[in-house]
Formats: sequence, C-alpha cells, structure tokens
Amino acid sequence: MPEVLSIIRDSYTSYAQYLWHELTHPGWTNYLYWLLALSGCFFLLELLKPWRKGQPRFRKDFWLDAFYMFFNFFLFSLIIYHAASEVLVLYFREALSAVGITHLVAIEIQSWPVWLQLFTLFIIRDFVHWNVHRLLHRSPWLWEFHKVHHSVEQMGFAAHLRYHWVENIVYRVLEYLPLAMIGFSVTDFFIVHAFTTAVGHFNHSNLRIPLGPLKYLLNNPQMHIWHHAKEMPSEHRYGMNYGLTLSLWDYLFGTAYIPHDGRDIPLGFSGMKTFPKTFIGQSLHGFRRSRKK
Repeated sequence: MPEVLSIIRDSYTSYAQYLWHELTHPGWTNYLYWLLALSGCFFLLELLKPWRKGQPRFRKDFWLDAFYMFFNFFLFSLIIYHAASEVLVLYFREALSAVGITHLVAIEIQSWPVWLQLFTLFIIRDFVHWNVHRLLHRSPWLWEFHKVHHSVEQMGFAAHLRYHWVENIVYRVLEYLPLAMIGFSVTDFFIVHAFTTAVGHFNHSNLRIPLGPLKYLLNNPQMHIWHHAKEMPSEHRYGMNYGLTLSLWDYLFGTAYIPHDGRDIPLGFSGMKTFPKTFIGQSLHGFRRSRKK
C-alpha cells in the first residue's frame, strides 16, 4: 500500500509539473501550443473555404468542444487518469510476474530504423483503435458513452475533441498490451499521436479537400460525415466508416460506406432532443442510464 500511495503522489506531482511546463513554455515542441496552433489553422481554413457554407462560423456547441479539448487532453489526466494508470500498470506487471512473465516486450523495435519504428507503432495503434471504435458501437453499454461524440449536430474540426472520458480509459486500456509488447519511446508516441490528432481534426472539419486515390488510405471529411449520420442504413445498423486515421481498414473489412455526397445529411442519433446539452450532463449520461437499468 505505501508503494501505491507513493506512485499516486509522484504521478500527481509529475503531471502537474508537466502541465505547468506546457502552460509556461510556448513552442512548437510543446503539445499544448502545437494543439492550439493546429486548431487555429483548421478554424481559419473553415472560415476561408467551408464545405457547408450555411453553417455558422462558430458552429453549435463550438465552445463546449473547445472545453472538451482541454479536459480530455490535459485536465482528465491531472484529475485521475495519470495516477490511476500508473497504479494499474504496477498491478498488471505484478500479476504477470506471478505467472513467470517478467519481460513484456516481445519485439524490440527500438533497434530498428526510426521510420520503421514510427510506421509499426502507427499501424498497430490505428488498427487497435479501429477495433475499439467498432466495439464502442457494438456494445450497448459503451455506446451510451460514445453517444457524447455522436451528439454533434454541426460538424467542424473541434467535434473531434468531444468524447466521454470513459472512452479515454477504454482506448488506453485496450491499446496498452499490444503497444507494450513492441516497446517504443515517448518521442515515437508523441510523433504518432500528433499526426493522428491532425488527421482527426481534418476528418471532422468543414472542408472539402479532394484526396484522389489517397481517400482509400486516409480518412477524410467526406467519408467521416457518414459515420455521424443520424440514420443508419440497414446493412450497417451499428455504424460504418470506423477509421480514425486510416480509411484502409474500412475498405479491407467491408465497413466503408459513402453512397453520395453527404454534405447536408442530418447528424446525431435517435433521441437527440432529450440528450444532455452540458458537459456535466454528458459526463454523467452513461452512468445514469446504467442505474436506471
């Protein structure tokens, strides 16, 4: 128990120091300011050449989504996630040691060329995320949390940032083992995470940028808009276009669906009128439904 308390204390201290450093040291290698700059670029592009021209400059719930960005990317880790994840990793490693597994890394990729390390980390992580995203739609319990992301009614880059904090936990837990088994550096993870964040902004943006043949590889607004469609086709009743960064998985596994230009299709899900509109209400939604059941 003293070791757990020490981990919790050190985790809070180290993450608080990290967050303070992010706030007080602007720069291109600073993730907070990089994220602000990225978001500013997409906001400017949406103003200059919007795909949906009738959509307000500050679309519905824009500022709510801006708060989600800071909460999900920074505040949530400070409040509980960073410390809790360190404790869970400790118990997980102790459980493995109890059955004789002392070295989790199965493939040591740090001796590989940097480009191959990044490519391997990216491909494995994106495939795991594609499967987790499918799970969020197939599991009735997880779907209740994922509804927060699908409560977006007007699409824009900041919609990428609106998701329930439970999703943070689900993604991180299910990606931990496969990523830990290959071994990777913090720098590698930062580069991959920064790239996928940029593509995620693009997927949700109010832009139309033709990708040509690259549309079969990279997710894009004209594909992802259908993922947020309010009405699901009968052949994809749980959803479609699950790709977060790569569209490749959807084309390979038969979940790609772009019947026509979906610029003005209604977004959301059935029951949107009674869905919570505030951050607190949305954060509690899945748990409240569970208690009712």
